[in-house]
Amino acid sequence: MAELAALEDPKARQVNEKHGDDHGVNLGKLRAVAKRLKTQQELACRLWATDDTAARLLAILICRPKAFGRDELDAMLRQARTPKVHDWLVNYVVKKNPHSEELRVAWFADPDPVVASAGWALTTERVAKKPEGLDLPGLLDVIEAEMKDAPERLQWAMNHCLAQIGIEHAELRTRAIAIGERLEVLKDYPTSPGCTSPFAPIWINEMVRRQHGK
Repeated sequence: MAELAALEDPKARQVNEKHGDDHGVNLGKLRAVAKRLKTQQELACRLWATDDTAARLLAILICRPKAFGRDELDAMLRQARTPKVHDWLVNYVVKKNPHSEELRVAWFADPDPVVASAGWALTTERVAKKPEGLDLPGLLDVIEAEMKDAPERLQWAMNHCLAQIGIEHAELRTRAIAIGERLEVLKDYPTSPGCTSPFAPIWINEMVRRQHGK
């Protein structure tokens, strides 16, 4: 904890706080600490218990993803207050855990929009890698009905799923683009030069163009 406190950088904190993250540790330096520590499940659990954002990010990097039980991960997700901790927990831990599909289904229907956004993130992963068994037109129905008025974190996750369906599934692409155009979610989102807009119709067309350009 002392080492993490020593890595605190006011400029990094300023940037992170704009995104809702309450820590000031450069992520490159944090990854260097994790590389030195290697996998240490017990230490990871102790770091998580501190409730400190930088410590929790480090915990995620040094834990053993398959070692967590289903209820443990459910509790951890509900404790993950900041966007980066939530995002890393889903992507680096839950996706590699044997309970990920069970949690995907449970979280998808959760009344808490931040928890539900994790269910959508795991669903987006399946849309891309293992769509068998998913009701893709049904997902588009839900997105069409609910994305426009969804809270920000949930809206982002739904929008990513919409784009992924359009990118990966040619037979649903026209409908996915039409939904994006009608709802106009993230249409005016400021995008840096060289980056792809998160507005689904632009995102879908750009990724498809890149795939065909290979």
